[in-house]
Order: sequence, then structure tokens, then C-alpha cells
Amino acid sequence: MGAASGARVEDIDSEIDCILAPRAERNIFLHPVWLRAWLAEFGGGYEPVLLTCAGDAPLAVAPMMRDDERLSFIGDSSICDFMDFVIDESAADAAYASLWSELCAEEWSELDLWGLMESSPTRRIVRELALGAGYAVGEEPEAVSPRIALPATWDEYLGSLGKKNRHELRRKMRRLEDSAGRVELVVHQTQAAVNAAMDGFLRLHTISRQDKADFMSGSMPLFFRRMASAMAHEGLVRLFMLSLDGKCVASVFCFDAGSCLYMYNSGYDPEYASLSIGLLSKALVVRWAIEDGKQSLDFLRGNEPYKYDLGARDRGVYRLVVRRS
Repeated sequence: MGAASGARVEDIDSEIDCILAPRAERNIFLHPVWLRAWLAEFGGGYEPVLLTCAGDAPLAVAPMMRDDERLSFIGDSSICDFMDFVIDESAADAAYASLWSELCAEEWSELDLWGLMESSPTRRIVRELALGAGYAVGEEPEAVSPRIALPATWDEYLGSLGKKNRHELRRKMRRLEDSAGRVELVVHQTQAAVNAAMDGFLRLHTISRQDKADFMSGSMPLFFRRMASAMAHEGLVRLFMLSLDGKCVASVFCFDAGSCLYMYNSGYDPEYASLSIGLLSKALVVRWAIEDGKQSLDFLRGNEPYKYDLGARDRGVYRLVVRRS
């Protein structure tokens, strides 16, 4: 057993890293750097509750926070797409059993496990453990997170699209190349390069649409800058900038989650909307991901039409709520 209420994320860095490292896909919203960034900007008023369980090696980590009688994952669904317990998948039964004992020893009347991926074993195992303890359990769909399973080549990807979407994508890409002169997609990965490119990303994000401008207000720009810099230091950011004849007109902010690329946020210059640069910048990122050897690309929360135009299929995101008197 390890850290508990009042502990710092720094105290569980090694446990989380040890459990996540062997996975092909590593959920970046469980990374200690992400957890620290969120708590630093938005964690005021919440009490971190960081639970760990170990045998010969770390078995499980629960990155939780307390708000009165409610215990939930650290973060919020407006900027954290997926959450879960960090579980050693090679010893899942022991990990969940040990972690459940630790959770039951904490004070709470509601355990709010939001942001669970459709494929998460937590949905089934915690339900069974909670019902066995006589607690009330409810689950509801929270969002969809469309994802593309990526083939080995761009041509195979194009062939996987429906006839209409394939024709439209090819037509728009030809029109962009014919109309815009030199088209260049640059990916920034180092901390220095990401820091330097954030002004451009934030500008394109806020001028894209009014709802994006509303989102990127208050403390959000500062959070994005600090989070991007810290995550880039860990090698987890892929910030794409699309330029036409040397002018940056679109940007896509992604996270490298190992075998999967997470497309987190984006923006474009409405002056160039007639060239479909919003869609095409994302299509070019899909091509980059294929060439980089990624097995999948996740568009994260939201059912925007462009995701399906590019061949994504919905995966559910769920909230599991456990209540005890």
C-alpha cells in the first residue's frame, strides 16, 4: 500500500510509469505530468487522494480527488477525454481487489468514475465489486470518441473510406495543391519548438469558431501553454502546423500515446475555409500517423462530422457511479 489523502502526484510518478510503460497505448491523461498540470491550474478546492497498491512491483494507482463526500478521478471531462485506474494488466484481478479495499477504506458517499473507455475492464470489475459490497451502481454513456484503425499505407487508408468520402478527400487535396502553391505540414515535437509554436496554435484556435474562442478564455490559454510545455518535455506532444506558401493557416495539437495518436485540439484561419483546410489539415495528420507506424488515431470526445468523413468509428465513453450510505 502507498500514498493516500494529501499526497502529491510526484510521490506516485514511478508507480504510474512502471505500470504504463509496457502498454502499447498509454493514456496520456493518466500521465503524472498531465495530472500535475491540471491540479496546478484547476485543482484549488479539491483534495488529492492518491492510492497505490503493490506486491513485488506496483499493481495499481488510483488518481483521485475529493470534493465533500464525492470521490472522483482527477480532472474534468471538458479537457480530460479518458480517465481510469492505472492497473497492472498482467495481474489485474489482484490489482483491482487490492485497490477496491483501499477505496472502501476512504470516506465517500459517491464514487464517480467518469471518462471510462468502452474497453475498460473497470466498468465490469468495479460494478461486480460494488454490488458484492451492497452498494448501488449506475452507469451511463458520457460521450463518443471516434477512432480510426490505421492500415499500413496511405493508399490502403484511402481504400477503406466510402466511395463518396474517398472521392471528396482526393478532390479537396488536389484543389488545395492546385490553388495554394507550396503546401507544407510541419510537426513540432521538442519542448522548445512546441513552446515557440503555441502562439500560432492559440491564435488559429480562437479565430476558428466562436465556441473555440469561448473555450480558450480565462485561465485556459495559460493551462495550455504550461501543459504543452511540460508534456513536450516528456516527448508526448505532436503539434502540427499547416502552411500555404509560408503562411501558417491551420494547426492540430496531438498527443503521442504510443501505438495511438490522440488528436486533441485544432484551429484554422477562416480566410482559407474555401480550401477546406480544417478537414485537410487533419487528413494530413492521419497520413503522418500512418507513415509514423501508428496503429490507430483517436479523435477524442465529440461527434463532429469531419471525424466520420475521415473514416472514424464511434467508441463509447462511460461514467460509472457507485453510491453508499
